[in-house]
Amino acid sequence: MRTITVTRYVTPLREGGSMPAVVEGDDLGLYVLKFRGAGQGVRALLAEMISGGIARALALPVPEIVLAELDPALAQTEPDPEIQDLVRASGGLNVGLDYLSGALNFDPGVDEVSDDFASRLVWFDALVANVDRTARNTNLLMWHRKPWLIDHGASLTFHHAWNGAVAQPAKAFAPIADHVLLHRATAIAQVDAELAALLTREVITGILAEVPDEFLALAAAEHTEGPLAQPASHRQAYVEHFCARLAGRETWVKGAIDARG
Repeated sequence: MRTITVTRYVTPLREGGSMPAVVEGDDLGLYVLKFRGAGQGVRALLAEMISGGIARALALPVPEIVLAELDPALAQTEPDPEIQDLVRASGGLNVGLDYLSGALNFDPGVDEVSDDFASRLVWFDALVANVDRTARNTNLLMWHRKPWLIDHGASLTFHHAWNGAVAQPAKAFAPIADHVLLHRATAIAQVDAELAALLTREVITGILAEVPDEFLALAAAEHTEGPLAQPASHRQAYVEHFCARLAGRETWVKGAIDARG
């Protein structure tokens, strides 16, 4: 995974409560920056990296994810006190996504996707427990007439009150009933085996290897013992969670199919 240095704060994106922003990097590229000092903090960045990595492994379209080094001194160039506070609270590593210039929000009443794409997306969102792909907030963009997945900071709901144990990994994901593309997901059972085969233990381990120790340590600062106490074992706990969830996927896959009615 590439690391860039943020050189300029361009403009805030005021959708949602986390106040991401468009920034410029030292490579002259534009990125949507997710701040470690916002909302759910570093756990949202973990979710962005892990779920985004899983989506890419499943060949679902996601913008490039980068690590972004932010100098809190950039706060001095911003007149908005709220933005100043956010930048100051987010010094160091953050997460950025390639900015898809000209992309438009997906409109379920206008934009068309295939049943196959919808089925793969519903399967993925059920796997990563993504509560934020609804008709009200699709977190899909249309770019060059194709759908792109964005904003996975609200996924991995289990890790907000987690001790690192693998508990109920096969549990059905009830919020999938509100998924914006559930009605088009006619082939969940058909894509299940293919998608699961792409997520081997080695692939999942590789995705977690991209996550900085710094993020894992911050997310588990209150844990002085147990699997979350050290970055290496914390990383492995995520691997074991997903391997167990995939092994028991019959339950949550059936839950997604049943949610279609």
